[in-house]
Amino acid sequence: MKNLFAFFLSIQILHALPTSLTIEENQKVLKELPFDNQQDFEDVNRGFIAPLPNNGIIENANGQIIWDLKTYDFLENASAPDSVNPSLWRQGRLLCKAGLFQVADRVYQVRGIDLSNMTIIEGKKGLIIIDPLVCIETARAALDLYYQHRPKRLVKAVIYTHSHIDHFGGVRGIITQEEVQKGAVKIFAPQGFTQAALDESIMAGNAMARRASYMYGNLLKPGVDGQVTSGLGLTTSVGEISLILPTDFIVKTGEKKTIDGVRFIFIFAPNSEAPAEMLFYLPDLKALCAAEDATHNMHNLYTLRGAKIRDAKAWSHYLNQTIEMFGEKAEVVFAQHHWPTWGKNRVIDFLEKH
Repeated sequence: MKNLFAFFLSIQILHALPTSLTIEENQKVLKELPFDNQQDFEDVNRGFIAPLPNNGIIENANGQIIWDLKTYDFLENASAPDSVNPSLWRQGRLLCKAGLFQVADRVYQVRGIDLSNMTIIEGKKGLIIIDPLVCIETARAALDLYYQHRPKRLVKAVIYTHSHIDHFGGVRGIITQEEVQKGAVKIFAPQGFTQAALDESIMAGNAMARRASYMYGNLLKPGVDGQVTSGLGLTTSVGEISLILPTDFIVKTGEKKTIDGVRFIFIFAPNSEAPAEMLFYLPDLKALCAAEDATHNMHNLYTLRGAKIRDAKAWSHYLNQTIEMFGEKAEVVFAQHHWPTWGKNRVIDFLEKH
């Protein structure tokens, strides 16, 4: 039995060519969707400042690669191969535009350095970091990239928009527990964040991580017959994960905070894309953060990894609230995945389509 097991382990898995049915179905997509619309490609490039350093390769302290943008170079071809849905291929090409971007006055994002985005808001004295990615190494690299092109100011606050690990796991790469304990840094999160984060990341973490491998295909080698991004981002980083508990909680829609001189108005959105979630508007900058409640894909209500089922009615209610409160004011909407959308009419259209 042992020899038989070793035999199966030694077999190289051969990638089958796409069947005629697969090719036919993929070709249908080209006729069903408006591939001549290039607006997303314009938006994904807007505000570009600098690419990721080291060709997008990030290593941990032991020299192990925990993020490798280069593995997605195969997406440079404009046309999708027969084996890949053209819509997924297009999404992958958009996601490969990685680096530091300016979203609005005093609002920056580092994209393509993890599954999620890290947003950096310049405050009166320091920085406000929104969602420090999956792991310590990528969050630190994202902040270092920002510092290469902007003034090196201390982090004064961190905001977790919601309770999924790709939005808090890298926090110790940008601040320390001691800074929080001394009151030098505040961490804001929606009410219910701590319990929701612990439930998913610790209580159900191992099982959900295994299921996520089936959901995202992250154990497959990236390529035309392997993993072709995760839709929300290229893939998940594989570095060290951390958590520092919040110091302040947002408990209701319309709640206002001034954080390091920047005015925030929050929309409390529990049981939407995450059990604990919130959106916010920056009235002085006319910028709206949709967290993960509005992104450039069709989001799921139930994930194969086993996250809690999302409340579609509540989710749509929060988006309607957002449109009613800020739709006529916001000049840009950005999320913690993908790229922003600019222009008042386009902001409303983007939110309404969800």
